[in-house]
Amino acid sequence: MDEVFRALADPSRRRLLDRLNARNGQSLRELCAGLDMARQSVSKHLAVLAEANLVTSVWRGREKLHHLNAEPINAIAQRWIHRYDRDRVHALADLKTALEQEPMGNPVFVYTTFIDTTAERLWQALTDPAFTRRYWGGLELESDWRVGSPVLLRYAPDEAAKDHGQVVLESDPHRRLAYSWHNYQPEHAELFGWSAEKFAELVQEPRTRVAFDIEEAGPVVKLTVTHDGFAGETEMYRAVSGRLEQSGGWPHLVASMKTLLETGAPLPEPV
Repeated sequence: MDEVFRALADPSRRRLLDRLNARNGQSLRELCAGLDMARQSVSKHLAVLAEANLVTSVWRGREKLHHLNAEPINAIAQRWIHRYDRDRVHALADLKTALEQEPMGNPVFVYTTFIDTTAERLWQALTDPAFTRRYWGGLELESDWRVGSPVLLRYAPDEAAKDHGQVVLESDPHRRLAYSWHNYQPEHAELFGWSAEKFAELVQEPRTRVAFDIEEAGPVVKLTVTHDGFAGETEMYRAVSGRLEQSGGWPHLVASMKTLLETGAPLPEPV
């Protein structure tokens, strides 16, 4: 975590984080606009933030977009927060609050973590029903993982797998996987206490998609989860980003998968 504290110590880097918090997913050109820093200086600061895993980058065509990444803050808060002095705890709390503020426009959820495993093992964790059942609260994902194939969901071993319209969009084993995300289901309305009118309104939203990018990073593997296609600050966005009280979202799922791969046991389900 030393890299995180070093990255936060510089006011210019904190300013870049503030700009990304105001509008996530900016290019280098956009971040440079209005700053009294040279493009090369901004690039160097972004490299430091990326090294600390506070910023992650996603290519959109020829454009490289930079996003805030909450993973190191979540890791500190969950595991090591008690080891640091009060000033550092306050700094982390302020940043965590900033990362959780409502985004502007149509948000994109990006989450990057590093896992002590292999690309082959991580791919298995994403695609093997026996694996997903262990860290996804008993849920099994079933598919042949070919482009165009359905991604079925089995909620219990004695139940038939259900087709919620999820389809494999990209499949490059051990490198990249993407599939369309399910829409709201009746059980969601019951879980979150939505009225019939609200549920009927929510199911009209466009479907979203999630992508997993796997990269070798020395002795570990870098995983970037990108979930996009949201029509604004929707209930689905709040759920997958972990902002709904009843849902740990991708941060909890990814942390649980990471823990399973590294220790053999997943995290407890969020309360």
